[in-house]
Amino acid sequence: MKEALKISEKDTVAVALKPLAGGEYVTVGHGEVRLLNDIPKYHKFALRDIRAGEKVIKYGESIGEALEDISSGEYVHIHNLKSLRG
Repeated sequence: MKEALKISEKDTVAVALKPLAGGEYVTVGHGEVRLLNDIPKYHKFALRDIRAGEKVIKYGESIGEALEDISSGEYVHIHNLKSLRG
């Protein structure tokens, strides 16, 4: 079973398909990411470093803006992402 989902080559985050443990290495597409935090099922983690103010891309579309620098493998959620949804 896949551990995480990445839809588009543009994506800067992936979605955990099961609970994932911090320190674990996860294969996503053609790459591998070491998780810095525990990631709950269906939550996001960064596939690469994302700078504060940069758009966060999921499923090929911008879903928000990074509130702070986010490191590769870090949990991405409301504490470090400003949603662009209404």
